Amino acid sequence: MPIYRYYVTYKPYGMLSQFTPDQPGQHTLAELKADWPKDVYPVGRLDADSEGLLLLTNDPRLNARLLRPEGGHERVYWAQVEGIPTEEALESLRQGVVIRVNGKPYRTRPARVRLLETPPPLPPRDPPIRFRRSVPDRWIEIALTEGKNRQVRRMCAAVGFPVLRLVRVQIGPLRLGEGALCNLIPGEVREVAMFWT
Repeated sequence: MPIYRYYVTYKPYGMLSQFTPDQPGQHTLAELKADWPKDVYPVGRLDADSEGLLLLTNDPRLNARLLRPEGGHERVYWAQVEGIPTEEALESLRQGVVIRVNGKPYRTRPARVRLLETPPPLPPRDPPIRFRRSVPDRWIEIALTEGKNRQVRRMCAAVGFPVLRLVRVQIGPLRLGEGALCNLIPGEVREVAMFWT
């Protein structure tokens, strides 16, 4: 009987969601201080420009369950966008927008989207985003039930509000934050018990 292991980490900005680099000088999960079993791999990905919650396991059943689109599990992101999104833009995101996936038009599934009243309590990004006094920015929360490549960035760009910083804060029942199971700082790894029923 195989022994399945489950880990969560706060993937830092600038790090690939994999253990080996594609090119010299790239940062990977192998740099994190963890005693990874050899057969553990990330479930889903975050691009190098994004940060936040990443789940790793050697359980192929969980991997299949979480990545199947019909499973409909939520992934929640906080996105700092350039400009102040209009209600019309937010409603477009909620209904689904057309982005390009593999060179073809694709309409995203409906999403939960809201403006955050205040910037979320996140650690500073290293390096910090470029600040421009003349261009306002706001944070929005987007909950998706699918995960196309760079989807949140493409969705926000499609409605005219490019993403400056993107943090995944939740995968299904796992959530980053104070008081949550995943109260992690960037680069921290924690092993967790099986959490999905």
